[in-house]
Amino acid sequence: MGLISGVLTLPLAPVRGVVWVADQLAQAADRELHDPSVIRARLAALNQEYEAGHLSKAAFEREEDQLLDLLYES
Repeated sequence: MGLISGVLTLPLAPVRGVVWVADQLAQAADRELHDPSVIRARLAALNQEYEAGHLSKAAFEREEDQLLDLLYES
């Protein structure tokens, strides 16, 4: 970046910083969402909730299907 373009775009620096942070957060969320170990842990927690009687069979199956779909996509 040249001196003139650096000076002219200096007011946009905070915006670029916010965009970079938002991009980093989105990437981290995407990695966590598709991490097989996280999905397996969520499946185990879901199973415990169902066995404890905190979830109906329909709710359990719906959540389980969504988590299994995410697991197979990874």
